[in-house]
Amino acid sequence: MANIKIPKGWEIPENQVTPESVYINRRKFIKELGIVGAGALSLFGSSACAQDSKVAKQLKPYQTQPLDAKKNEEFTVTRKQTDEIVAATYNNFYEFTSSKSTVWRRVEKFKTRPWEIEISGLVEKPMTLDVDDLIKQMPLEERIYRFRCVETWAMVVPWIGFPMKALLEKVQPKSDAKYVRMTTFMDPDVAPHQNNFRLPWPYVEGLTLAEAMNDLTLLVVGIYGHILPPQHGAPIRLIVPWKYGFKSIKSIVSIELTDKKPRTFWNIILPREYGFEANVNPNVPHPRWSQATEWMIGSRERHPTLIYNGYGDAVAHLY
Repeated sequence: MANIKIPKGWEIPENQVTPESVYINRRKFIKELGIVGAGALSLFGSSACAQDSKVAKQLKPYQTQPLDAKKNEEFTVTRKQTDEIVAATYNNFYEFTSSKSTVWRRVEKFKTRPWEIEISGLVEKPMTLDVDDLIKQMPLEERIYRFRCVETWAMVVPWIGFPMKALLEKVQPKSDAKYVRMTTFMDPDVAPHQNNFRLPWPYVEGLTLAEAMNDLTLLVVGIYGHILPPQHGAPIRLIVPWKYGFKSIKSIVSIELTDKKPRTFWNIILPREYGFEANVNPNVPHPRWSQATEWMIGSRERHPTLIYNGYGDAVAHLY
């Protein structure tokens, strides 16, 4: 009898995964913009290739720092993931700029070592840890996750990290802890967008304690087999794959357990558009656009959005 594989809810069909060999479909993209002519195509192609070369050079120091992490086969795909250069050139990192395509240029002066993380609040064992010491203590693994932005773009990325649950169990939450409040760094000299006094810096995000303790919730320290480059939120960031990307706070310096729901960065700025829960849901449109479909970075293929980003089997019970 032939073996029949029943896919997990989060496994990604081949036709929904960006091939690693595909960078950006430049000709199609140019046509969509209405740019025509061989000269324009040649100029755009040359510029894009030059950028790819610069990004590849930027990534080399991080690629030479591999992380020893076992691949978790529960979180995998049937084809190759988003190309590393593509993933490194399209990032939201609002501390540096509101332009996703230029973050990689703006982070070159961002130093992510040494780096400490404070875990405090309603815990029995508060502590402050050096990030490299933390990495040595935690059970690192590689997981290939969908990543879905509220702006409707998406990637498929091999993150390296450890369940947030492992860290929280280390500090032992008190019985009255209900939420986890996370804060990123504050350094306007390095991150120029933090000089915008109209915005509520530093960036703060939050989860319920139940969400933070879910097996899918990952504190990430690496990507594509090596430590995180700055544009991905080095040296440690959050990934909650069933929520929109803005929930996945980057460059964390503080994790605080509290009994009060934290006010978060985007929820303070635009509460009507960015709620605390922020679960991926094709049936709940953003006030200014539909969430019914998503487009893949690299190929620009469009696909139906999956409820909870395809991870409903693991998280639907939380809601």
